[in-house]
Amino acid sequence: MNGTPRRHRLRSILPPSIALAAGLALASGGLSALPAAAAGVDHLGVDLSQTTGAFRGGATGTLYGLGDDGVPSQSVLDGAHITNTSQKPPFGAQHPNGDALQVESSFFAGGGQDLYVYAQDMYPDWPYNAGKRPGDANGDGVWDYLPVLKKVVEDVATTSKHPEKYVFIPFNEPDGGNWYPNWSTQKDQFLADWSAAYDVIQAVYAEHGLGHARVGGPGDSVWHADRSTDFLTYAKAHSELPDIFIWHELGTNNLATFRGHHDEYTALLQRLGIAPIPVNITEFGMLRDMGVPGQLVQWISMFESEKVDAQTAYWNYAGNLSDNSSRNNGANGGWWMFNWYGDLAGSQTAQVTPPQLNKPDTLQGLAALDSDARTATVLFGGGTSDVSVDVKGLDASTFGTTVDVRVRADRLNGAEGASLQPPVILSTTAKVDHGTISVTVPNSDRYSAYQLQITPQSTDPQPVAADLVNSTEAENATLSNATVYTQDPSREWSFMASGGKDVGSFNRAGSSATWNVTVPTTGDYRLQVLSGTNATPGKHALFVDGTLNQLVKYSADLNWGYRGTADATIHLSAGTHALSLRASADGTAVLPGADITLDRFDLYDVTSGERATYPAVDARLAGGAALSWKQPAARGYASVSGGGSATFFAATAETGYYDVTTQFAATGKGGTPVLVVNGRSVALPASTGPGVFDATVRLFLPQGVNELSVRAAAGTVLVGDVSTVRGAEQKAADADASLVFRSEAEALPLAGAAKVQTDPANSNGSADAQGVVRDVGYLGNGAANTLTVPRPSGFAAGEYQLVLGAANADKSAAINYNPQVISRFLDVTEAGGATTRAAFRHNYSWNSYWDKTVPLTLTTGGGALTLGNATAYGPNLDTVTLAKFVGGSASITRLQTGLGNK
Repeated sequence: MNGTPRRHRLRSILPPSIALAAGLALASGGLSALPAAAAGVDHLGVDLSQTTGAFRGGATGTLYGLGDDGVPSQSVLDGAHITNTSQKPPFGAQHPNGDALQVESSFFAGGGQDLYVYAQDMYPDWPYNAGKRPGDANGDGVWDYLPVLKKVVEDVATTSKHPEKYVFIPFNEPDGGNWYPNWSTQKDQFLADWSAAYDVIQAVYAEHGLGHARVGGPGDSVWHADRSTDFLTYAKAHSELPDIFIWHELGTNNLATFRGHHDEYTALLQRLGIAPIPVNITEFGMLRDMGVPGQLVQWISMFESEKVDAQTAYWNYAGNLSDNSSRNNGANGGWWMFNWYGDLAGSQTAQVTPPQLNKPDTLQGLAALDSDARTATVLFGGGTSDVSVDVKGLDASTFGTTVDVRVRADRLNGAEGASLQPPVILSTTAKVDHGTISVTVPNSDRYSAYQLQITPQSTDPQPVAADLVNSTEAENATLSNATVYTQDPSREWSFMASGGKDVGSFNRAGSSATWNVTVPTTGDYRLQVLSGTNATPGKHALFVDGTLNQLVKYSADLNWGYRGTADATIHLSAGTHALSLRASADGTAVLPGADITLDRFDLYDVTSGERATYPAVDARLAGGAALSWKQPAARGYASVSGGGSATFFAATAETGYYDVTTQFAATGKGGTPVLVVNGRSVALPASTGPGVFDATVRLFLPQGVNELSVRAAAGTVLVGDVSTVRGAEQKAADADASLVFRSEAEALPLAGAAKVQTDPANSNGSADAQGVVRDVGYLGNGAANTLTVPRPSGFAAGEYQLVLGAANADKSAAINYNPQVISRFLDVTEAGGATTRAAFRHNYSWNSYWDKTVPLTLTTGGGALTLGNATAYGPNLDTVTLAKFVGGSASITRLQTGLGNK
C-alpha cells in the first residue's frame, strides 16, 4: 500500500450493546413459525426468497406537500422522492398556496409522477359551499359546479407542460359533509353528477387534443363497501370507471383495518368483473404520525405491502411535505424516513412477518432486495422492545457467505428540528448459515425507525457512530418551577414528544432544567435542544457548572408542540459537568420569550468538526451506474461512466464552508470525477493512475439537505463515498473577506418605502453591541422599494451563494383549521445581469430569522445586487451574506496505488 493511509471519515452515538446470532433456523410460514420471543425482544421475520412484487414507492405521497415553486427546496423534494401529490387547482381559493401549476416544475423535476388536483378546492370554505351542492338553493336545476370544474381542467390542459401526468379529483369526501352525505337519499344524484363531471373533464382534454384525462374517485373520507359497490357498478355500466380509486384512511385504527378494506375492494372488483384499478389513499395519518419515523414506518410498510399509493394528510400548511421536512431546506426525522423509502426504487419487496400484523402502534416493517446491487434493506420500527430481525433467503451467489450488516437509527426530532444523517448504531460482519442471519437491534423508543442493510463484505464498512456523548430527556432533568406534561399518543390531534413527555410552564425567574454530562475529552461540544415556542422566538440562559455560559436563542415554531431545535456550542474539559437551562440569567428577570417547552437535550462532540460520510451503498444510481464488488480495494463502490451518476443527500448543521471529499478509485490514469452540488457542477482533479484517491473541494453549503451527485467527466470512476466536514478551518473561511461579504441588512442602501425596524427583545436575530436587533422591512410591493448589496472588490463574475437571514409571518384570514400561511418572494437582480427569484417559506414570526440560501451565477465584473419585488411584499431581512460558492482550488490525494488488497 502506497501513499496516505486509507481512512474512515465518519460522523459518528454511543455504541449500543448488540447481539448477532448467525444461522438462526427459521421455519417457513406465518406468525406461528417465528421463534418464541425472549423477554423484551420482538421478532421481525424477513424472507428474501419470497418476493412480493416490484417496489411501488408511492406510500410517501403528500396532500399539499408542496407550497410554491421552491417551497420546499428542490434538494428536499428530490431526496424525499415524492412520486405523487395532491394540490389545489390553479387559482383555488381554499388555501393561499399549493397551486398545482406553480409547483409542477419542481415536482416533476424530482421523483414526481402523478399530480392530483382537488378540484373542489376552488371553493374558499370547508365544507365546500357550506356543505351544500352548488345550485340546489336556486331551484332552477342548474348545477353550478360544472363551470367551476371545467375551468380547473382547462387551466391545466392549456397551461401545464405535463397535462398527461395530472389526475383530477372532482369530489373530495362526498360522504363526509360535502354535498352527498346521505347515501340512501343522495346516491342517484351523486352518480348522475359523477357522469356529468367525468364528461366535462374528458371533453376538455379532447377539445385540446390531449386524449384521455385521468380521473380519481369516489374520494370518500372512509371505506364504504356499500357506496363503493354502487359506484363501481354504475361507473362500469356507463364506461366511466375512475383511473385511480380513492378513499381516505386517517385514524389510528386504520392501521388495523386498511388491509381488510383493501381486500374487500379487490374482491369487489373481481365480483363485478372489473379489471384492477390502482388505489391512492389520498389522505392518511393524524398529527401524531407526522414527522415521527416510528409512526410513519407502520403506515408506509402497510401501504407498500398492498402496492397502493398513499398521501400524508394535510393538517397544517402547504410546503413542508405534511410536516415531514424542516425550515427552508432541512430534514427532520420524517424526511429521513421518506428518503430511506425512496432509496428502495428499483428493488423487489420481500415477505415480512411482524409479531402482530394489523395492530396499531406495534413493530412493523418492510424489506426489499436489489439483486443487481447485491443489497437487502429492512425498514422497521414502532415497538418498544429490542428487535431481532430474523433474515432468511440470503442467496450465497448474491451475498457470499460473509456479509456486512449495518443499522441506522432515525429519531423523532420535531417538525422543525434539524436532523442530520441518522447515525450508525450497529456495524458488523456475519457468517451466513444456510441463508440465514439474525440481528438484534437495541430499541426502547416507539417513535424511532431503523434501516438495516445487508451487503457482501465491502472495502470501507462504516463503524458505529460515536459523536453523541449524551442524550437526556427534559423530563428526566432536575426541574425547578416547571411542569412535566405527558403527550399521549392516543390523542391523535397532538404532536408527539420524545420519550412521550416534555417540560412546560417554563416562565418564571426560577424555572430551570439541570442535568449532568460526562465528556471523554477536552474540546468543543454542540448542545442541541429539542424545544417548542408558541409562534414567537425566545431565549434561555445556559449555565455550565453554575456559571452563565451564553444565551441560547430559539427560533419561532407554530406552537409549543410543533417542536424545533436550537444549537449552542460550548467548550468543556474532560469529565462530568452540570448543564442548566434557565428562564433567567440573573435569577430575577425572566428572559424575553422564555416560556418554551423543553423536550430533549443532545450533546455532540464536534472537537474535530461536524463530519459525515455517505457511502456508495446509500447512493441513488442512475444512467447505468452500478455498485461494483470486484476490485478488492473498491468493493461496494459505484461504477460511474458516461451519463451515469451516484447521488447522495447530505445534511449540514450550519450554513457556511465545508470541505467536501469524494473518495474514488480508478483503474488507470485519467478517471475524472465531477461533483454536482445542488445542480451546480464542480470540476475535480483526475486520477494519476490506478488507485484510490480523495478529491477535496471547499464549498459554501446551505444548512439542511444538499444534493451531491458524482459523475465522470472522463473514463470510469468508482465512487466510494462522499464526506463533509466543517471545523475550525472551514469556519475561519467564513470570515475571510476575500471569500465572504457579510452585512447587517440595515447597513445597506435602501430605497423607496423600505425601512429599518427595531425588533422586540425576544428576537433571535443578529444583535448590535447593545443587544438590539434591527431588520429591514417593507421591501417590495412596488419596484422602488429595494435593498442594494454592493459587490466588493474581487467578487468578479462567477458562482455565488447569497444568504439572507429572513422572517416571514404572512398569513391570510383563517377559513378552516389550516394555518393559511403565505410564501413571500424576492427578486435578486444583478446590475447588467440576470434576475433570480427566491421563495421564503412562512416561519411564524416577523422577528424570527432563518437562513435562506439563494444560488447566483453572476455575469458582470461588479454589478450590484438589488433585492425587491415589484408586485408584492418580500420578507423582513436581518443579515445579508454574499459568498463565493467555491472557496479554493480542489486538491487530490492518492490513498492507495493499484486496486489490489490493502
